[in-house]
Amino acid sequence: MVLAASGGDAARLFIELGAVILAMAVIARLAGRMGLSPIPFYLLIGLLLGTGGPLEISISTEFIRSGSQIGVVLLLFLLGLEYSGDELVDSLRRSAPTGVVDVVLNATPGVLAGFLLGWGGTGAIFLGGITYISSSGIIAKLLSDLDRTGNRETPTILAVLVMEDLAMAVYLPITAGLLVGGSALSTTGSVLVAVVAVGVVLVLAVRFGEPISKVIFSASDEVLLFTILGITLLVSGIAENLQVSSAVGAFLVGIAISGTAADAARPLLMPLRDLFAGAFFVFFALEIDSSALGGVLASAFTLALVTSGTKILTGVFGARRAGIAVPGQFRAGFALIARGEFSIVIAGLAVAGGADPRIGPFAAAYVLVLAVLGPLITRFGDGVVLAVRYRRVASAAPSPAID
Repeated sequence: MVLAASGGDAARLFIELGAVILAMAVIARLAGRMGLSPIPFYLLIGLLLGTGGPLEISISTEFIRSGSQIGVVLLLFLLGLEYSGDELVDSLRRSAPTGVVDVVLNATPGVLAGFLLGWGGTGAIFLGGITYISSSGIIAKLLSDLDRTGNRETPTILAVLVMEDLAMAVYLPITAGLLVGGSALSTTGSVLVAVVAVGVVLVLAVRFGEPISKVIFSASDEVLLFTILGITLLVSGIAENLQVSSAVGAFLVGIAISGTAADAARPLLMPLRDLFAGAFFVFFALEIDSSALGGVLASAFTLALVTSGTKILTGVFGARRAGIAVPGQFRAGFALIARGEFSIVIAGLAVAGGADPRIGPFAAAYVLVLAVLGPLITRFGDGVVLAVRYRRVASAAPSPAID
């Protein structure tokens, strides 16, 4: 009887997973024909199948949660392969002022909104973190889908994302201390451990990247796949335990691997990235209770519009400092709009720690709006900027002489 029940559960799991993956395949095919990123459509699938959705299913959320976390790790690892350690350090050094502007422009609206909503100081600090940090997972997928990883503005985008994730290494221990009422000494200790961990991994990536790559490389695809995947997941897990983003850990591993090892790793890991990254976006929407969104949607949408504008200003500022032309400046700003996994993590910590329970559905609505709006603006915004610029140039041009 136990075996039969297990077999029935396994059959149901396979059927539901198979149906979801096939739906993703159809959606990705349609999005490709329309020239769109499939991310908003993956989110729609999750909403339809998740809690409160019209087609709610009882799929194993633990299974998809693990797959979704692997997806974010692989997205950032493969993005890290595109850049050397020296390029990253140089970009971070040059983009430090942009990081400061990013904090001021994008955390401030969230903090102010938290006070206006009556959530108190702790709730306001959490909402500031939610509005501050862009989604590394969504943006990495967008850059890949739109074939922009080699664009001139992409290093600026990545520098902002990495600085945001590194800022989380300081922000998360502080907010955790606020929730539990920990001492200033213990909170400071957690922050120092996180910062030192990031520094050590970054030094290893910059100074020992070439010998590390030589040791990792193998002519056997099987051995190379297991080696790189194992190292990436191991470092990401250690980084997460040290209160550093697992995404940052994966990105730094990608930075450390170069040359032949990097060239051989890309085609091996890209299919896995696509599968698990798709799982991330579906799972994110599956976790949202559709019935709880109505009461907070209007205020969340308003805040989303405000912080879309502040993210665009951040990207424009950073790209202009890097000497990038106007279209590239706006591409950088548009790409930074999407919020995602980290914002939901922050909201989850707030609710679990006893902060205002309204933070959960508000953050879900806010992130959902920007997870859909961000990819759409990134895809179509460039054309709008070019059209406006062309009209301005045409209107400024002298009229031809009339005989």
